[in-house]
Amino acid sequence: MPPPPDPSGPDLFGPPPQPPVPAAHQPLADRLRPDALADIIGQEALLGPDGALTRLLAARNLPSLILWGPPGVGKTTIARLLADAAGLGFLQVSAIFSGVADLRRVFDEAAARAARGHATLLFVDEIHRFNRAQQDSFLPVVERGTVTLVGATTENPSFALNGALLSRCQVLVLDRLDDPALEALLLRAEAHLGQPLPLTPPARASLRAMADGDGRALLNLVERLAVLPPQTPLSPQALASRLSRRAPLYDRDREEHFNLISALHKSLRGSDPDAALYWLARMLEGGEDPRYLLRRLTRFASEDIGLADPSALPAAIAAWAAYERLGSPEGDLALAQLTLHLACAPKSNATYRALTAARAAAGASGSLMPPAHILNAPTQLMKDLGYGADYRYDHDQPDAFSGQNYFPDGMARAQFYHPADRGAERRIAERLAALAARREVKS
Repeated sequence: MPPPPDPSGPDLFGPPPQPPVPAAHQPLADRLRPDALADIIGQEALLGPDGALTRLLAARNLPSLILWGPPGVGKTTIARLLADAAGLGFLQVSAIFSGVADLRRVFDEAAARAARGHATLLFVDEIHRFNRAQQDSFLPVVERGTVTLVGATTENPSFALNGALLSRCQVLVLDRLDDPALEALLLRAEAHLGQPLPLTPPARASLRAMADGDGRALLNLVERLAVLPPQTPLSPQALASRLSRRAPLYDRDREEHFNLISALHKSLRGSDPDAALYWLARMLEGGEDPRYLLRRLTRFASEDIGLADPSALPAAIAAWAAYERLGSPEGDLALAQLTLHLACAPKSNATYRALTAARAAAGASGSLMPPAHILNAPTQLMKDLGYGADYRYDHDQPDAFSGQNYFPDGMARAQFYHPADRGAERRIAERLAALAARREVKS
């Protein structure tokens, strides 16, 4: 019988094994991987003196965890060092390469270790890629304590993980690396390489911006700079000609998409044209379909502006038509113009609230008929039944207003539309108040 896998070794069910890489040829990110939790950069909320993980380790009570954060912030390293700090054996699988049969073998290995008195931390990379059945397979081994599960995900666990599994784990959020953290990582890399990077201070700032909060991406960029021959320090322009910026995190069917469209919508609602343009640009740079943005902006024109600026909806339709004629990039200006129009317009959700209230009333009132006097009477029978009787044609009345009742008989008059005291709706409110007073006199 072959010996069991070495729990301190590489992934049990990850990529096919590769020949050993000499230390000198290892990627810089691997060579600089921290050896202790205290050496991890940029996650003070978890690993600082009063951090969540620091307290859990001090209490000797490490629960199953979900580490949620963007790429390159230390999720895998934290999991491995947690096992060392808690005195647990370390097993690792990748959801990309593993199925249910693979997981059973891992669970059997963990159970065998438990029978020998050894506890196990099972690290599952990209855990959100497992389907529902695969995620459910973790439940019994977590409940029995066969393993302490630590899952890593870049996706929102609320949407990416089963509720049953999520309820058995504590979610810890890892932050993208901010500028001071990236600078600390640069200094660590320079100390390891034994030489400063050939960059002017502005170029150094540009290098950090290129990494976009991803420590692994930053170290990969550093490796490419480190092989350049000695030269005058690079300017930001020279740096950009040699290195490409990391693509911004954006996936049109994942959480980042919804986060950014929410930010755009709320910036518009808050009448902040600069912030709204920023989020619009972020989505366009991320590859968002401009037609999706136009659809959302058109909805906004009715939902959040309405009759406070009656030109908002026509402007949205005009921008949409302009984009269809021009395409990108010329048509992107139409999106920008519409965004500025909507951000600067007076705001009112009176139309949205009026429709919501009217639908609720329609659902509650059933199938009430319109009052007889506003029904057409194309046949004699209908005339005999009173259809159209005593109807007063509004255009023939003073100011084209008859004051008749248009609600169903037996239904009290309701007010659904409450104009805002802003923009054009202020004038609409004044007119409706005057008509309501005249209606009272006529009734």
